[in-house]
Amino acid sequence: MAKDNHVVTQVMALAERVGQELECEIVDVEYQKEGSEWILRIYIDREDLGVDHELCQAFSRKIDVLLDEEDPIASEYLLEISSPGIERSLKKPEHFNKFVGETVNIKLYAAYEGKKQWQGTLLGFKDHQVGIDVKGKALWIDADSITKAHLVAEF
Repeated sequence: MAKDNHVVTQVMALAERVGQELECEIVDVEYQKEGSEWILRIYIDREDLGVDHELCQAFSRKIDVLLDEEDPIASEYLLEISSPGIERSLKKPEHFNKFVGETVNIKLYAAYEGKKQWQGTLLGFKDHQVGIDVKGKALWIDADSITKAHLVAEF
């Protein structure tokens, strides 16, 4: 797993360079084995304009050149460039602050007040904690205890 984290860190740095050039945000980078194949997924977003097929193609072409030059991944893999989607992951402090008022689902490494999973209205990020309102009660959870956080689509 440590090797995978190293790959994600290296790819994130390369992706940030492309993101600056194409004026888009790097939301997340994943490198994981699915079946017999390794998948490198880079999730991108663009303020106000969103993500379309043309942006994904342009990003793919540019990051592919950097990945070939830097060669952070020794084995074969499939590269996917994608929008974060409607139930996008929240990873960075700015993500938590951007979506204040939205419904979120948060999974924890260890139980907090007896539960490892919480859903509520996002209050934001401050002092290295994520705040959610659960049925009128504000909970502030240490960011390091969160294994996964994402928006919840409400229809």
